[in-house]
Amino acid sequence: MEAIFGFLILIADIYAIIKILQSSADGLKKVLWILLVLILPLIGLIIWYFAGPGGKGG
Repeated sequence: MEAIFGFLILIADIYAIIKILQSSADGLKKVLWILLVLILPLIGLIIWYFAGPGGKGG
């Protein structure tokens, strides 16, 4: 079961990184967001979803 959960997190992180790269944010912000998602996969993904470039939080 952990393997499935880990795989889903990996897929979601890859999706987040693609969306970050496609965003209109400047280069440094993109790099920082990608690092956050890579270093803290689940927490970084949640933070990106609500506060990242193009996030739902505004």
